[in-house]
Amino acid sequence: MIRQQPLFLPMSMKEAAKLSIGQFDIILVTGDAYVDHPSFGTALIGRVLWDAGFSVGVIAQPEWRSTSELAKLGKPRLFFAISSGNVDSMVNNFTPALKRRNDDVYSPGGKGPGRPDRATTVYTDRLHALFPGTPLVIGGIEASLRRFAHYDYWSDSVRHAILADAPADLLVFGMAEKQIIMIAEALSSGEPVGSIRNIPGTCCRISLSEWRSMDHDGYVVIPSFTEVSTDKEAYARAFSLHYREQDPFRGKAVAQVHPKTVIVQNPPARPLTPDELDHIHELPFSRKQHPAYREPVPALEPVRFSVTSHRGCFGGCSFCALTHHQGRIVQSRSAESIIREVTSLSRMPGFSGIVQDVGGPTANMYGASCVSWNGTGTCADRKCISCNNLTTAHNDQVNLLRHLREIPRVKRVFISSGIRYDLFDTDDCGYLKEIVTFHTSGHLKVAPEHIARHITDLMNKPGKESFEHFCRKFGSLREVSGKDQYILPYFMSGHPGCRMEDMIALALYLRDHSLYTEQVQDFTPTPMSVSSCMYYTGLDPFTMTPVYVPKGREKQLQRAMLHYRDREKQDLVREGLTMSGRTDLIGPGKKCLVGAGIARPPAKTGLHGSTGPPSRIRGQYGPGTATGSATGRKRRK
Repeated sequence: MIRQQPLFLPMSMKEAAKLSIGQFDIILVTGDAYVDHPSFGTALIGRVLWDAGFSVGVIAQPEWRSTSELAKLGKPRLFFAISSGNVDSMVNNFTPALKRRNDDVYSPGGKGPGRPDRATTVYTDRLHALFPGTPLVIGGIEASLRRFAHYDYWSDSVRHAILADAPADLLVFGMAEKQIIMIAEALSSGEPVGSIRNIPGTCCRISLSEWRSMDHDGYVVIPSFTEVSTDKEAYARAFSLHYREQDPFRGKAVAQVHPKTVIVQNPPARPLTPDELDHIHELPFSRKQHPAYREPVPALEPVRFSVTSHRGCFGGCSFCALTHHQGRIVQSRSAESIIREVTSLSRMPGFSGIVQDVGGPTANMYGASCVSWNGTGTCADRKCISCNNLTTAHNDQVNLLRHLREIPRVKRVFISSGIRYDLFDTDDCGYLKEIVTFHTSGHLKVAPEHIARHITDLMNKPGKESFEHFCRKFGSLREVSGKDQYILPYFMSGHPGCRMEDMIALALYLRDHSLYTEQVQDFTPTPMSVSSCMYYTGLDPFTMTPVYVPKGREKQLQRAMLHYRDREKQDLVREGLTMSGRTDLIGPGKKCLVGAGIARPPAKTGLHGSTGPPSRIRGQYGPGTATGSATGRKRRK
């Protein structure tokens, strides 16, 4: 039994020998560079397994066309655990406009591509050929969100569930700590991998012949791959059915027939208790990249001195797949554990006194609770965010932040993961005043996304009235404080339901309220989000009503509309305005969006109190970037 945690998980047999390891119990294969930080899935899962008594090696960003890289640690005693890394490899390798990226923040020096397209499948294929008979377990965001037949934006087709393509034995979805230990213990006790079928939070394969002979009571059987790949209504029905089963208490097993196999998803894993979450995040992470790298891994610095306070999100944004990954139930750490972690990191070399973030998918969901969450789970017929049974804990968050500010060597504690302004009463500015006064580093991130009600309804976001009310309260607090602070809003183009006239209205809104954007998120249909289902089917999967879907050239023009001040985009803006019959907005007048090719500079003041830097591109999965085998904190909301 391995007891003492090493400074880094070993990446070579030389490192293994120093730890007296001749054969690893488990080998983690990841598309990211190995960074020993709890925001990186490989480090999180590796530390959890080591803490449970298993020896763990890491193969990070292997050269997949070579056998030597994937074979360098030998054959594990129990299994390989395979992930594409913190981000779906297709999202990581391509822009929303389907142009291949040349950089990769999860690679040394930021150089890309650091992983192949469809990395989980590629790594699994190679390992299956190299080590036949060795159990293969896939996980992370790529596997988790491709566990059913899904629309794939990059091939513009419906693809098999990943377990029907990749020769893996099991798929771990969502937060993986409990499942991965249960798998390791079962295999260690001699149980064959083919008999491990009932662990919550996992998917397995069943042969067609066995499925036909089984009693299907207790399963939610959704339309088959053949149906969903040829019938968009069937696809929407299938999505609605499996979406409703993503609750660890009331969820049932979901089955989907594929041409050569049947994919079965067990109910999600139960949420971690505060004590369990505390223990995991207080494992001895070095918060450094592995010393084998000579160049910095860019993804580390923005989160190096950040702290995860909770996981899960009940916001239910349609364009975010978090409901299928972390779930709606918020799991919060104790204040005492967070204080201990910040105290520890404040003593680390390189700490400048700034805690970069204390948060999760949405910072002010910390401590939120519902009487049903620990017994019957989330309600199938209502939304948490607008439910009277939901209890928020903004006072708990404020008290926690106050304690953190008092820790020696801590100068500032920031909230960088963003807040939901529809979660607190902006007429009572106590919470907002605390955040603005002490925890805002010049700008406060919020995500109105759009101003048209029919679009925000499809996005499951509050309307512009809520945003404007929040902005007024923020502005009044900023005036009292005298600080140069501003709101950093995120807006999205090309979302289902959005037409050119809606984007023109949003551009005019930005102009009239002196909001400035340099970059916006062009909606990207990533697997297993509600919005992606709408994009592919043209249907709202819950009501089966038609939804307008912008595609092709129009999608490009919609994005350009929010860059109307950008000289390089003005030809596209003129094209969009002409197409929509709004040539009245082309010309030299002050109310025009574009003139004779001259970009208008940003205004000096506005709705947010002062002109700030441009809004940044949103994370591909809604509130930020997901981690590997288990998702850590999200970085944006």
